[in-house]
Amino acid sequence: MDEKGFAVDREMQLVAFKVGREDFGVDVKKVEGVISMVDITRMPRTPDFVEGIINLRGQIVAVVDLAARLGIEASERGSATRIVVVEARDVKVGLVVESPEVINISRDDIEASPTIASSEVNSSFIRGVVKLGDRLLILLDVDRVLSDEEVTGIDDMDLAQAAEETGVDE
Repeated sequence: MDEKGFAVDREMQLVAFKVGREDFGVDVKKVEGVISMVDITRMPRTPDFVEGIINLRGQIVAVVDLAARLGIEASERGSATRIVVVEARDVKVGLVVESPEVINISRDDIEASPTIASSEVNSSFIRGVVKLGDRLLILLDVDRVLSDEEVTGIDDMDLAQAAEETGVDE
């Protein structure tokens, strides 16, 4: 309880996952869902880290290779590879990750993002670092993973037309 008698939520849920050798997490409130890998339809004239588009329950969603976006070495894709669908500044985007799981943490376990949180990851994408026993989990700011121009580009893509041209059913 705080000084006014209101309950203070010290707990937080994260969707934790691996990208390459690094452990990441995003606030579960930003996650729309986690799906198994499906066929991704390539899109012409998109950044290298945009793998393409998928049909998610009738909605066309752009899929981002998170390892490529973060500039880190990806691991082999396998049975644990999933697409975590997040909302990044009002745009739904699928992130390709490994072994996602929902975990509970205490907000007290989050430390401010150090200047160099990881030797491999751009620190502008990082909200903080969570200590989980002997491992560190990088708390990803999904609103910053894509720049304003990239969000606008994904939002402006005529996904319906692109789906029609590439054969993805809406």
